[in-house]
This record gives sequence, C-alpha cells and structure tokens, in this order.
Amino acid sequence: MIERAAAGPLRRLVVLRHAKSARPEDVADHERPLAARGRRDAPAAGRALADLDCLPGLALCSTAVRARRTWELAAAQWGTPPPVRFDPRLYHADVPGLLKVIRETPAEVETLLLVGHNPGLEDLVLALADDGLDDLLDQVRAKFPTNAVAVLDWRGATWHDLLPGAALLTSVTVPRGRR
Repeated sequence: MIERAAAGPLRRLVVLRHAKSARPEDVADHERPLAARGRRDAPAAGRALADLDCLPGLALCSTAVRARRTWELAAAQWGTPPPVRFDPRLYHADVPGLLKVIRETPAEVETLLLVGHNPGLEDLVLALADDGLDDLLDQVRAKFPTNAVAVLDWRGATWHDLLPGAALLTSVTVPRGRR
C-alpha cells in the first residue's frame, strides 16, 4: 500500500454499488427489488469484502429496496455485521451529497462502507481518487457495474477531512455469485 502524505490515521472508504435489480412494471424506482442475479451476487460482495480485509466499522446505505437488500445479503456473510444507517439522502445522490453524508461519520470509524447507486458512486470514486494502483482508475472510468466494490484509502483526523483528490484507489472488484 502506498502511504499518503497527510495527517491522521489510515482510513478506508469502501464503495459498493447495489447488486443487479429487477425492473417490474408498475413498481416505483425506489421500490425495485433485486433480480435473481443480484440475489446471487450480493452475498459474493460480502465474501469479497471479508477476503479483502475491508469489513466496515459502520455502513451507510441508501433506503432504496435494492440497496437495502444488497446490504442485507452482503452483511449476512460476516459473523457480526457492523451498525448500519439507512439514509434517504443516499438515494441517487451526487458527489456533494454523498460527501455531506460521509463527513458526518464519527471519527472513531476507520473503515466505512457506502452502499448506493450510480452515477453518484462512480463519480465519487473518480472525484476522491487522485491516483490508483495499476489501471484501477481506468477500470472505473470504463464501467462501475452493479455489485462493484471500490476501496479508497486516505489519511485524515476525521471523515470531515475527506476531500476530492485525497484518496488512493487500492482495489476494484465485481464479485459474482455462483449459478
């Protein structure tokens, strides 16, 4: 891992785009459920986070049904899931809106999981990362698909210190479940 030249402890923001959703007729966007593929893939995201040693101290999750279900299926893969806050401001939020919610995170949380939607999450990853290992930034620019997990490392005394360009993108993965 590359050390960042900033004050404060190493912090980690893990960004998880909700798993593949269904599009049933006459169902409002906020209420859309996961598709069969999403129900298979979301647990794989939980296993991937454990394998990456990225289990969060707190999760922030959109209130949309597909995001909540992604969280539930991913967190079920861990022995003891962390506390979660379901926040309606995360539903289709843009970068300033996402940063506002993230910056409210208590200072004692070192790893934060954010579960939400595109294009906001992709834009957030690209805004926060001033660099990435290998070609990770190019991967995110090309596509940040459903169930994608991005890991950003940075140093700061509090989450309020997280600014655009302050983080290093250390991992991008798209976990897929078994058929």
